[in-house]
Amino acid sequence: MKNPKNKFKKNLKLGVQQIGIWNTIGGNTVPEALANCGFDWVLVDTEHAAVETVEVISALQAIAGYPDVSAVVRPAANDPVLIKRILDMGALTLLLPYVQTQEEAIAAVRSVSYGPEGVRGIAGSTRATRYGSVENYFQHAREEICLLVQVETISAIQELEKIATTPGIDGIFIGPGDLSSSMGFPGQLGHPEVVAVIKDALNMLNNLGIPSGILALDEASAKMYMKYGTIFTAVGVDLVLLTNAARNLRHCFR
Repeated sequence: MKNPKNKFKKNLKLGVQQIGIWNTIGGNTVPEALANCGFDWVLVDTEHAAVETVEVISALQAIAGYPDVSAVVRPAANDPVLIKRILDMGALTLLLPYVQTQEEAIAAVRSVSYGPEGVRGIAGSTRATRYGSVENYFQHAREEICLLVQVETISAIQELEKIATTPGIDGIFIGPGDLSSSMGFPGQLGHPEVVAVIKDALNMLNNLGIPSGILALDEASAKMYMKYGTIFTAVGVDLVLLTNAARNLRHCFR
């Protein structure tokens, strides 16, 4: 069989807006339910969620039942061992957190690439190879892998052009939470100075022709950043939606 195509990566190159949602609740039921909601992509988070790497495969299998929905996985760190494991589970798109320098971006590219260009280890009977049935997988795997990196501190913003233009980086995700903290406004994602830095970063990425993304949990912010150029935009987090709905329901009976 042929190597599965990465619709998310194709749409990034075409400049198609893709709306996503964050999956932080472990197991296979929630990612499957989210994939059924009409989003373009579902991000399985192992960095800030109680989701272990081993659970990623069941989430990928659940999302795979919805071929119009792309799965994105965020490893806990820009670590070649974690990256290798998640790629072997069949993830095609990775979002790597806390990339601070071009050197770290280069290391990320090497982690998703087989030798001689990279350091990804070869294993034959994996879900990525469809248990050995994908023709010439090791020669062509990198073509469909989409590598996104998070720039989420003011010092990383200062290195943005170098990070973004690193060969092999497919897109830049701006992390507003840690950015606000690094600027001295922890948790104030809407602070005017934080928003101004994000807008400037998006403008730079647009001028460089690099796809950009962000997570914004209110409609106005999400639409604002889309106007400024984000084309993979996450607009919700499962646990936030659940707790907000539960609180609102309880409020109805106070």
